[in-house]
Amino acid sequence: MAAPSGGTQAVPSTFERDLQPASDRGLRHAMYRLLFHHDTGAERNFDLALIILILASVLVVLLDSVPSLSLDWHRTLYIAEWCFTLIFTAEYALRLWVVRRPARYASSFFGIIDLLAILPTYLSLLLVGSQYLVVVRILRLLRIFRVLKLVQYSSEAGVLVTAMMRSRRKIFVFVFTLLTIVVIFGALMYVIEGPQNGFTSIPTSMYWAIVTMATVGFGDIAPVTPLGRMVTSVLVLIGYSIIAVPTGIYTAELANTMRPQRRQVRCPECALPEHEVDAWYCRRCGCGLPQG
Repeated sequence: MAAPSGGTQAVPSTFERDLQPASDRGLRHAMYRLLFHHDTGAERNFDLALIILILASVLVVLLDSVPSLSLDWHRTLYIAEWCFTLIFTAEYALRLWVVRRPARYASSFFGIIDLLAILPTYLSLLLVGSQYLVVVRILRLLRIFRVLKLVQYSSEAGVLVTAMMRSRRKIFVFVFTLLTIVVIFGALMYVIEGPQNGFTSIPTSMYWAIVTMATVGFGDIAPVTPLGRMVTSVLVLIGYSIIAVPTGIYTAELANTMRPQRRQVRCPECALPEHEVDAWYCRRCGCGLPQG
């Protein structure tokens, strides 16, 4: 494709080159532009129509799962679902046809999502109930980030992921400690309360310990003996004490990640050791910093 006048042509990535058709003219190229670009009015209108179809198809599945609606409208909703599936199947086939290397697109993130969006309906012919899995189509709405030019927000998501990865060891230690407490209190309550009070096994007691420590309290299993209630009180207090720990760990790492990067360069005047990456002058005394 030609570069825009008055600017520099952006170099496409290897993946983008694999998607581009061999020729820059003809029906195949026109369909490629319609399916993969978002610049002209027709291309944006196609994306908007696709988003509306995705939302409508998900709504059909949700409505079909409501017994009172499904009783009267099941046949209509069933036909509508197959219509949506056939449209998305044709669109997926067109995407494979217009790209230079179909296998490369089929194995990409959006290619897999497109395939998962149509498979459940066909699987429903073999497995009853699998058609409700088509709600995975909602993931196709991730394309809206490309349509609305919101890809730059992915860098902000990268900050969150980086903070999560940097805190993974601390969170692992926290989770391991949590599991240890769950096992100990689960076994303790199994001994104290026993099967006659609903604590039929240690795994069941561990489930009770998790629910209690998370302060959810479903009430399906509850201690009866005075000692069991005392142990429960201790576990609830432990739960309140540690429930904010992973949030604190992640928040601290997020603050460190968002902190401006510094380089190790010593100010020749005041000997301040750290400065911002792009700093030319010392932030304390204003003296010029050595560059390079």
